[in-house]
Amino acid sequence: MKRILFLTAVLLVAATALAQIPQIPGNGHAMLKIHVTGRYLLLPVQESVNNAAVQVISGGEQLQSFNVRLAADKVDYYVPLDIARFGKEELLLDIMFRGERTSRNDLEGYECWKGIRQSDSFDTGNRERFRPVYHHTPVYGWMNDPNGMFYKDGLYHLYYQWNPYGSQWENMTWGHSVSRDLIHWEAMPTAIEPDALGTIFSGSAVVDNANTAGYGRGAVMAFYTSAGRNQTQSSAFSTDDGKTFTKLPDNPVIVGDIPDFRDPKVFWNEDAGIWNLILAAGQEMRIYSSRNLKEWKYESSFGEGYGCHQGVWECPDLMKLDVRGTGVQKWLLICNTSGLPAGGSGTQYFIGDFDGHRFTTDQKETLWMDYGKDHYATVTFDNGPDGRKVALAWMSNWQYAGVVPTMQFRSANSVPRDLDIFEYGGGLFCGSTPSKELLAMRGSKVKQPTEACEIIVDIKDATSIVLSNPKGEKVIIEYNPKDRKLFVDRNLSGDTSFHKDFPARTVAPVHGVIKQLRIFVDRCSVEVFDSEGKTVITNLVFPSEPYSLLKVKGGKATIYAYGNS
Repeated sequence: MKRILFLTAVLLVAATALAQIPQIPGNGHAMLKIHVTGRYLLLPVQESVNNAAVQVISGGEQLQSFNVRLAADKVDYYVPLDIARFGKEELLLDIMFRGERTSRNDLEGYECWKGIRQSDSFDTGNRERFRPVYHHTPVYGWMNDPNGMFYKDGLYHLYYQWNPYGSQWENMTWGHSVSRDLIHWEAMPTAIEPDALGTIFSGSAVVDNANTAGYGRGAVMAFYTSAGRNQTQSSAFSTDDGKTFTKLPDNPVIVGDIPDFRDPKVFWNEDAGIWNLILAAGQEMRIYSSRNLKEWKYESSFGEGYGCHQGVWECPDLMKLDVRGTGVQKWLLICNTSGLPAGGSGTQYFIGDFDGHRFTTDQKETLWMDYGKDHYATVTFDNGPDGRKVALAWMSNWQYAGVVPTMQFRSANSVPRDLDIFEYGGGLFCGSTPSKELLAMRGSKVKQPTEACEIIVDIKDATSIVLSNPKGEKVIIEYNPKDRKLFVDRNLSGDTSFHKDFPARTVAPVHGVIKQLRIFVDRCSVEVFDSEGKTVITNLVFPSEPYSLLKVKGGKATIYAYGNS
């Protein structure tokens, strides 16, 4: 199965070396003149060194600025700088290095000067054994929060926090991918880039079907955080179905009064006949309203005295959902934060009522959407087909996201999940059911697990499931109906040495009796669902070879191979 449409793939050795050598005006400062002969300047990266601040200059004008870990001793990988787009024959790279090794003699010997190349293409062929088969990943570079997701004319659009110049968090930009089935993703050109207001942090996008903003019916409006001297909210519109965006001249459109002020989520409120916007402000959510997607009125705040407050609140979402089997609807407020029971970052939620102005809830306990270590920044697609609320999450954890054992790319998204609400024991809970598109991905039945597969386990009683490989690396899944708990243990899952918080035994509460588990296995992840969507545990794993052995006690397993496995 082809997971993503890669950009042009060629060998780096076909690139042409630069004839120029750097000029070094002073310690930590280098200047490199470029005579443009190719589309890309291929920059050599070494992840263990400090960032260098790069300005691209022509005729005294700054065309672009970004940070990149230019190689000092060795080259871990390359990243492309598109220099043809500037339309200049000559460019100057003005580079400031940080750290101790920035004397004139040291800089002259840096490996990056030998490695910089020009090329008309950039090799994006997969060089990572842990790159998933059926989970979305960036073609290269760092990715975290999913952003601006919407559905239109048969296409799902996924934007994401992206660093085009390395596989560590930096240079936040909106990358862009599209899919017709939520499984096969095509990489698109960069959507929204940093500007004078700052880098481009998380946000959302909506399809303006009624032309309330005046850019045409079906125009796409994006809302994002400009992360400059302070965090403010900006907007941009697209009239070509989200391929390109034009930033509003009046940006920023919302200015706050605290440092952590970000991640606007916009949605059409059918009940109130207005647009609502919810964003994270410190440890609360602030709600706004608008009739034209341009002018925003503050309505209320929510958060004090509710839920987990171990870290700043981030990446909100707010939606009305059906309560299973009741004919009743309730509102779900998603809040991503630190304090997950398993440790680190996770997705908590609140269920209550919303009138377009104020969200209220009687919920007393803290509830989490996923009890694994690797499910964060969860948000849903706008304008979903058939009114569905389909969610994706960033499949990692801020405790160790920057040191997981990949380099060409870092991080993937979870499998898609349809959200609803269910009742249990007098309380209301968020249901997360694997999206129906995952059923179409099933291949042939196989006797043993493959590197990309779905394992269905029909539960008889207390159940133990051991997923392992010949090296003795294993993931242990246990369920006991008497304890009403589901456990997933990855302590011996493979490489856990890169961070002290990675080894873990994660525990989820069970709401009712589990009759069947659906286990989604990919090259670097195991996602365990109660098939009714009432309990979920998502964990990364990094085995030295794929899990190919399965032992089940207390249940019967059926295995479907996915992709080319």
